Amino acid sequence: MSILADHYYRASLDADRAWPALEESTRARVCVIGGGFAGLNTALGLAERGVGEVVLLEAQRVGYGASGRNGGFVFGGFSRGEDALLRELGPQRARALYQGTLDAVELIRARIRRYGIDCDATEAGAIWANWFADPEVLRARQRLLAEHFGVEWQWWPRERLRERVRSARYNDALFEPQAFHFHPLKYAQGIAAQAQALGVRVHEGSPALALERDGEGWQVRSERGEVRAEQVVLACGGYLAGLRREVDAAVMPIATYVMVTQPLGELLDGALQTRAAIYDSRFAFDYYRPLRDGRLLWGGRISVRDRSPRQVQRVLYRDLLRVFPQLAGVRIDYAWSGLMSYARHQMPQVGRIGEGLWLAQAFGGHGVAPTTFAGERLAAAIAEGDERWRELSGYGVVSAFKPAGLVAAQASYAWAQFKDWFKDKSERRDR
Repeated sequence: MSILADHYYRASLDADRAWPALEESTRARVCVIGGGFAGLNTALGLAERGVGEVVLLEAQRVGYGASGRNGGFVFGGFSRGEDALLRELGPQRARALYQGTLDAVELIRARIRRYGIDCDATEAGAIWANWFADPEVLRARQRLLAEHFGVEWQWWPRERLRERVRSARYNDALFEPQAFHFHPLKYAQGIAAQAQALGVRVHEGSPALALERDGEGWQVRSERGEVRAEQVVLACGGYLAGLRREVDAAVMPIATYVMVTQPLGELLDGALQTRAAIYDSRFAFDYYRPLRDGRLLWGGRISVRDRSPRQVQRVLYRDLLRVFPQLAGVRIDYAWSGLMSYARHQMPQVGRIGEGLWLAQAFGGHGVAPTTFAGERLAAAIAEGDERWRELSGYGVVSAFKPAGLVAAQASYAWAQFKDWFKDKSERRDR
């Protein structure tokens, strides 16, 4: 097996777009710090609302972090489960928040069409496959979504699932028809290009080194330039900028792992008779999807540390063969890890944290739709005075208690893995 050094998404771009570094002192109405989905969606949302003089600064490349390296699943919801949202917020507020992410899925679809973004969008839904024999976890979620969130996921019995997913590993499943999957880096570059076309000044290779009050506004200093802005949006995710201690202290950068196989040809058809995205019902779940060029993308695991491509391949290859032993011997062409930002409460931190200072972070591995949702909330707040960002105010900037919090997060994940293993082993023993 061989691994190419770069990740698949970067290597598979038809044309790798680039934006210039900031090399001047400039003024802006809004300065967005971070060129991932949260920052890009905020900038584009502002531009679509007619807000001029928006500057976006990205320390590396557009989509460099989790936004350009993730699994590419586009569906509703947050990392925090729907049952927890109901307990904490009540049915009306929980449904409104969840609906915001469903609306975001449709906005992503609409932008792909409206702006002609070629991002390999695959309209095939998503499958939540049951790793365990007990169907109640699926049935309970299906009922909860239908009764409290107005969402209908289809029940697939084991026979129907195995017609489409050729694995003896799974039992029944739920199918989410509204979901789709795409090439996230192509999409990130596409919305950056559209934001630029609408007047946003996008700058790569321009880390924000200092953030200070400047009269009634803010001064953002980069390596070779600075931005004096009326308002600033911090959207740095797991790649902390070191600009505000309380902001960085509120998130844990957590790594996840992804690999991509060689083009599989008929072997892919022997494993999948669907083009849907798939993930399973464990806490420590696998997620995977077929790609347009006949490869299989496979992701999973989380950790408080990055691993080398070789280590990622070794861990995920074992996971792949547990589900599809018929793929033994296939070559892995790409393997990588990347950092996501998690909050202790497992919800995004979105809103105003100071006069003219806004925040969008902690999307916790479930960010494609929620980052779009957050960008719309912040853009509407800044452009129109819309107060709906306060819907998330109950999930604020709370300390992640690092480094102890990182140790606790890893221990919690290991405990969840053990419970998954024990439940699976118990079911097999009782058969």
